[in-house]
Amino acid sequence: MFSETSSLPPKVGNKIHSDPNFSTVATDEEFVAARHSSFTGYDANRLSGEMSPMAMSPWNQNSSPFAKSPWSNNMEENMLQNNSNNNTTSTPQNGLIGSIVREEGHIYSLAAKEDILYTGSDSKNIRVWKNMKEFTAFKSNSGLVKAIIISGDDKIFTGHQDGKVRVWKINPKNPSVHKRSGTLPTFFDIFKASMKPSNYVEVKRKRTALWIKHCDAISCLSLDEEQGLLYSASWDKTFKVWRVENSKCLESVKAHDDAVNSVVASVEGLVYTGSADGTVKVWKRESSGKTVRHILVQTILNQECAVTALAANKSGSVIYCGSSDGLVNFWEREKELTHGGVLKGHKLAVLCLTAAGNLAFSGSADKTICVWRRDGNVHTCLSVLTGHTGPVKCLAAELDKDSASSGDRRWVVYSGSLDKSVKVWSVSDTAPEPAERYMQQGHGGDSPWDSIPSAKY
Repeated sequence: MFSETSSLPPKVGNKIHSDPNFSTVATDEEFVAARHSSFTGYDANRLSGEMSPMAMSPWNQNSSPFAKSPWSNNMEENMLQNNSNNNTTSTPQNGLIGSIVREEGHIYSLAAKEDILYTGSDSKNIRVWKNMKEFTAFKSNSGLVKAIIISGDDKIFTGHQDGKVRVWKINPKNPSVHKRSGTLPTFFDIFKASMKPSNYVEVKRKRTALWIKHCDAISCLSLDEEQGLLYSASWDKTFKVWRVENSKCLESVKAHDDAVNSVVASVEGLVYTGSADGTVKVWKRESSGKTVRHILVQTILNQECAVTALAANKSGSVIYCGSSDGLVNFWEREKELTHGGVLKGHKLAVLCLTAAGNLAFSGSADKTICVWRRDGNVHTCLSVLTGHTGPVKCLAAELDKDSASSGDRRWVVYSGSLDKSVKVWSVSDTAPEPAERYMQQGHGGDSPWDSIPSAKY
């Protein structure tokens, strides 16, 4: 019933997207000078004319989703983060708990809820991990999984390179069984909409498509659980709004002049979008009966470098924006949005962001993860997590419930990379003194981050 055939045209031109296959190995000067670059991937030794990582992977076609993958505990690798060989301190340490290394594809997306982790790659398999052990897996007919959202206790949404959102139901009697329950838009909605010529919109020169369908790769998904709305952002320059209850497309917004790399649904009906055109826009949701409309309220950033990632804290009081120049801008929201500063911790493009409590995490093409702690309007870099051998493409954080009783609130942070691994970190809310922090990281003299405290302008 559901067609899995993709009519997606190949990506052409020099646009930079949040996909690290675009210019993730450029030099510092290239990232600062311009946001346009050729397709290179993260491997500096691969020529631009060679095949993509997805096509090159020998595991894409023949591997079973249920083949066991190795899990290795890496407690000894804690020394990679914040620990020097001779360091003895009572300050809680941030360290590596373990690594998943699965030779089947680069990790492009992940989602976590309590002790469950979903990972998506450029293979056709979506894997599920429970308590850091492989729990189950299910397979999609589309290879590259760009985004994963967990909805409630029984539903999963995945966004794909072919421009489709797939919906999966978890069997209540057997949670290891995931069955595809539909595709957004549904086959019936496509058939019904195709009967009306007015439902076709121009997407490229001399090319039209139904407004309810994405005509390019989906880059990001965001869920407003309270309103029951799912947002999908795409390289086709639009974001679409879906009613979770009935899988209906309520609205399609032509949001930007280039690929939309990120969408975040926040509080009070506010939605944020970031694009390769260098802008971050704020939209306000207005509802009237069954009709939903999003009105552009403000453009809070307009720059030359591509916007590659967005994140908001749970209360919606702080918005973070990562760019291809390695910077993280942030805004504070009380009655209105005001620019709070710039965090400078990366040498290459910021590819992913997530916020948890008063912490923010930024993953980069420079293979590192910066941990930022917010105190008022000042951000401090607590640590730089190292260990990945490829660009860090996706992040997720969950509260470590076992830490609640100890008085030291800790977070379990998951990072997915183009090195085909997922790493699991334990990160503390506790901020060491600056001098102590740099001693832990093996630095001497001045801080290497000129964003401590946050630079403002």
